[in-house]
Amino acid sequence: MPAIVVLGAQWGDEGKGKATDLLATTDTIDYVVRTSGGHNAGHTIVVGGERFATHLLPSGILTPGCTSVIANGVVVSPEALFGELDALVARGVPEPRLVVSANAHVIASYHSTIDRVTERFLGRNRIGTTGRGIGPAYSDKINRVGIRVADLFDEGILRQKVEAAVDLKNHLLTKVYNRRAVDPASVVEELLSYADRLRPMVADTSLLLNRALDEGRTVLFEGAQATMLDVDHGTYPFVTSSNPVAGGVCTGAGVGPTRIDRVIGVIKAYTTRVGSGPFPTELLDTDGERLWEIGGEVGVSTGRNRRCGWYDAVIARYATRVNGLTDFFLTKLDVLSHWERIPVCVAYEIGGVRHDEMPMTQTEFHHATPVYEYLEGWGEDISGVRSFADLPKNARRYVEALEAMSGARIWGVGVGPGREQTLVVHG
Repeated sequence: MPAIVVLGAQWGDEGKGKATDLLATTDTIDYVVRTSGGHNAGHTIVVGGERFATHLLPSGILTPGCTSVIANGVVVSPEALFGELDALVARGVPEPRLVVSANAHVIASYHSTIDRVTERFLGRNRIGTTGRGIGPAYSDKINRVGIRVADLFDEGILRQKVEAAVDLKNHLLTKVYNRRAVDPASVVEELLSYADRLRPMVADTSLLLNRALDEGRTVLFEGAQATMLDVDHGTYPFVTSSNPVAGGVCTGAGVGPTRIDRVIGVIKAYTTRVGSGPFPTELLDTDGERLWEIGGEVGVSTGRNRRCGWYDAVIARYATRVNGLTDFFLTKLDVLSHWERIPVCVAYEIGGVRHDEMPMTQTEFHHATPVYEYLEGWGEDISGVRSFADLPKNARRYVEALEAMSGARIWGVGVGPGREQTLVVHG
């Protein structure tokens, strides 16, 4: 049975939750696993006309009989985790089956403090983080002063680690940022308050997942953020602090690369981005405003407006290459029903030179100008269509053209937010 990866092929907010939810409801998915990021991510899922948003929790949390896993590569805010769980139960969702890695790193209150004050200090050079402490938590992990979930069950170790972690930060807060110092004792007290509730959820998730695959179970690895936000392969420095590409799944979950059977890149029929950084096809005109309004482009986790632009086939080909994509899942095709002609970026022009692939340097990408081809629109509502063959001819041609220029087959197409509004192109 397969191990399937679902990840973002643009700058995030592509609709990964919809693709994950579709797989989990049409196939027997035993485990849905988050392998990177924190509660700065967000998935929107519409079930029975009711809209749910997940942030730290895998979107499989809404699928009966499916076990959700937060693996070792995720940074976990206990406050956000329990807040999200309680909100789902309050809406009538049965108590979910959730497992959390003992080796996942914890986001403490001082991480979000450092995140926010650093962004303010950077001013116009800020990265555009969510301010939720994800970057500082990953920094502590790499600097080997991080706190892991298992540490919450040993007060002595926890106290030592917190004191070591905040020592340098207090100098930074008081002497550079002119902020109040962090009290280590209060941090320890807060983290210990989560221990009893967290303990039954904690396991060696690497062992759990490998045994599940050995037993023929199906495991779905759900990406957070996206390819262009990868700390190594994205538009650095305007990126996240982890590796949301397919290779990051292996380190973030503790499974070997030979266990992955299928890698699905989720991509919008146009492009959006939240936060700062280069965006070659960005539209600062009425077309951009219409995409934003019709597409409802507001970040699920951040609440920030998304920047909007046309489909970028250069980025799609890049995502195919660095992830080894086997399939694309195309979302929000219905949003483009309002245009007579739809531009698609097929290459960049940089200093008078055409680039059909991603430029090598940050400077070149900042100066990239899109080269467009124009495809005919279809001018009718497609949200009620339930078969790819029933789409208007020009809508099918649009999908087929994107498939031809993006480097992987388009497995499915979304024509609305609901579970039923998904068309299978290739079975």
